[in-house]
Amino acid sequence: MAVTQFLPKEYGYVAIVLVFYCFTNFWMSFRVGKARKQYKVPYPTMYATESENKDAKLFNCVQRGHQNSLELMPIFFLLMILGGISHPCICAALGSFYIVTRIFYFNGYATGDPQKRLTIGKYGFLALMGLMLCTLSFGIQQLRG
Repeated sequence: MAVTQFLPKEYGYVAIVLVFYCFTNFWMSFRVGKARKQYKVPYPTMYATESENKDAKLFNCVQRGHQNSLELMPIFFLLMILGGISHPCICAALGSFYIVTRIFYFNGYATGDPQKRLTIGKYGFLALMGLMLCTLSFGIQQLRG
């Protein structure tokens, strides 16, 4: 009960966006699983080699799109959670935008042409920068008391 008094009411939006990112991550992992079957890349192989699989690049692009999203997930979550304490609506909007860009990033990468990940996917870093500013603002507010 004390936590809900500490957090602004709008912080619920932050929580909802974080759950949506989890669903996005699950969707990407299902796509990797589908690619494993399609391109015949068995577990525990993380990346296919072209000497063993003619479709290695296609599978690796799907795998890499998901892997990159996993690599950035802790940063995204941390910035959303902390920045959202002071700026819940801004963080929820930036987080939603980030998720959309990750979907475009993943779909572009999954084509087998890594450059296609950057058409709309490159704008995700703008969302992360905005989240960094919100978290920095939160930190400054905390220090000022």
